[in-house]
Amino acid sequence: MDLRPSPEQRQIRETVAAFVDEEVIPVADEIDRTDEFPADLVEQMAELGLMGMPFPERYGGAGVDYHSYAIALEELSRGSGGLGTIVAAHVSLAANAIYEFGDDRQRERYLTPLAEGADVGAFALSEAGAGSDVPAMETTARRDDEGYVIDGSKLWISNGSVADTVIVFAKTDPDAGSRGISAFVVRPAEDDGFHVEGTEEKLGDKGCPTAELRFDGLWIPAERRLGEEGEGFVQALEILNGGRITIAARGVGIARAAFEAAREYAREREQFGRPIGEFQAIKHKLADMDTKIQAARLLMHRAADRKIHGEEYVTAAAQAKLYASEVSREVAEEGIQIHGGYGYTKDFPAERFYRDAKLNEIYEGTSEILRNTIGDRLLEP
Repeated sequence: MDLRPSPEQRQIRETVAAFVDEEVIPVADEIDRTDEFPADLVEQMAELGLMGMPFPERYGGAGVDYHSYAIALEELSRGSGGLGTIVAAHVSLAANAIYEFGDDRQRERYLTPLAEGADVGAFALSEAGAGSDVPAMETTARRDDEGYVIDGSKLWISNGSVADTVIVFAKTDPDAGSRGISAFVVRPAEDDGFHVEGTEEKLGDKGCPTAELRFDGLWIPAERRLGEEGEGFVQALEILNGGRITIAARGVGIARAAFEAAREYAREREQFGRPIGEFQAIKHKLADMDTKIQAARLLMHRAADRKIHGEEYVTAAAQAKLYASEVSREVAEEGIQIHGGYGYTKDFPAERFYRDAKLNEIYEGTSEILRNTIGDRLLEP
């Protein structure tokens, strides 16, 4: 794996970093305070081509590789953890489901507006009783003459209340376990029976609405099914595997923001007549923080590289997501410690970084589930 970024990758980082510095960071605290979906920023990101980065240009995408996509998402998350989730859920989950498992007609009709940023996407898999245990879902899709009738509910759906396209997983054969799950394209504005029950008031990840959805006799034509009946469980796992690379990127971005804020504070804050950064205890904290960030970024790009080259990357993605998630929380926690009492107040962003970081260890595969995934694969003959 060549660790040197290409000229294109450097340009992407510089472009997105400038956007984050000029447009995102100045309003990040307001997004955190109001918890409102930043539609204006999403529109600007669409103009920059950031809402369809890894997809071919024929479908409205930017056609960049997964290294470039991870680089961009790292920068966006450095500015706002909620913005990072908005893009990751939209691109890695919703749009990618259509790209990977849709036919050409579905890609033209549903992927293109997502990749162009005209539509916002969501990925509806989790339920109140079916988080890590996907086959326990109770949402059903009953076949009729020309389509399917979907009944049930979904929980913890990022972008769920603002999405124009929702990828919904439902049981087409309730007795077949994981082999009875199928995926469908749902269009909230067009499909009667789609209801947003509300959005969660979360610890962090503000600006990205996390919704509870309900489907009440929602009918869709059969042409909205992705792939064949019964393939939904495998599809979901494959999509989440790729998504874990971008959650690793979110973790690296938040950790960077926490580290950079702590380093700047350590240079400026004086105690006992000198900057606190001159004390060995603070130097060691900063050294450990940066070392962990560098290691997490390497794991992220290792997984992206394996995906790009068509190699088995499930373990690498799980390791990247696991490590970067825990590093983001650890670095954010040390950032609060370096800030001292100020770090525990909302006068400084240190506490926001910690709240945003914690989510990485929970969604798109908890740290416990990822350790199971990694351990199982290490023990395979």
